[in-house]
Amino acid sequence: MISRCVYPGTFDPVTYGHIDLMKRALKICDEIIVAVSDNPAKEPLFTYEERKAFIEEATRDLSGVTVEYFDTLLVDFMRERGASVVIRGVRAISDFEYEFQMALMNRALDQDIETVFLIPNEKYSFVSSRLIKEVAAYGGDVSHLVSPSVAKALQQRVGELRKVR
Repeated sequence: MISRCVYPGTFDPVTYGHIDLMKRALKICDEIIVAVSDNPAKEPLFTYEERKAFIEEATRDLSGVTVEYFDTLLVDFMRERGASVVIRGVRAISDFEYEFQMALMNRALDQDIETVFLIPNEKYSFVSSRLIKEVAAYGGDVSHLVSPSVAKALQQRVGELRKVR
């Protein structure tokens, strides 16, 4: 068993696909740090505090999951937390190409960092935060792909954004 893993991402918003990967990771890790970042290129819809609350609510029944903010190199964050394994989800070949490059870069920065790729349950293999936000923006129902609190917050936030436009 691996003592401590880090699952990094923007989680904007967290989906059942993310939660599925956390559950899978807990089969090989004693503790998972969900490292939430603000990737300006992705223009997050929710604040860090909102995303953290969504993740904590969705994982309250999972022992060993903590949520932290990070705005440094992932390898530096991991060194500070005493973690050496990165958990990443891979849904398709296109994910793998990007994730493979990131894994090699992390290894180039720190030889002690390993990346473990996990494959989500098939019912979540198409789910991404970007698609969830896009469907919600057009009034689509995403309630079967995110927690009730995320679905409600998405409706409110996209409603606010429509009023601004």
